[in-house]
Amino acid sequence: MASIFTKIINGEIPCYKIAENDKFIAFLDVNPNAKGHTLVVPKKEVDKLLDLDQNTYSSLMEFSRKIGLAIEKAIPCNRVGMSIIGLEVPHVHVHLIPLNAMADIQFQKKVSLTKEEFEETAKLISSNL
Repeated sequence: MASIFTKIINGEIPCYKIAENDKFIAFLDVNPNAKGHTLVVPKKEVDKLLDLDQNTYSSLMEFSRKIGLAIEKAIPCNRVGMSIIGLEVPHVHVHLIPLNAMADIQFQKKVSLTKEEFEETAKLISSNL
C-alpha cells in the first residue's frame, strides 16, 4: 500500500510544495512544529533511511541542505534543525525545522497556520532557493 508521501508525490493528495526534482520533493509539514517546518522525501518509497543506497542517501542530504538554506533565509530563526525519525510514516523523510529553542524540535508543541499562511510560507521559502 502506498504511503501518504507517495500519494502526495503522485498528486493524489495536495501539498504546499517548496521544490522538487526527479528524485526528491520538499513540502511543508501540515502539522508543523514551527512555521516553515518542511519535509524532504525521496520519490522512491523506501521505509528506512539506512536502506537507501549510498548515492540516494547522499543526494537526499544534499537536497535537504539546499532546502534548509532557503528556510534559513526565509524564516526568522536561530538555526534550522534536522530530524529523521521514520516511525510515523513508513517512507524515508527528513524534517527541517526552524529552531529558536530546543523544544522546537521535540514534536510536542505544534503551531496552527491558515491555508493562506501555508501558501505564503511555501512561496517565501521557494523564492530563496
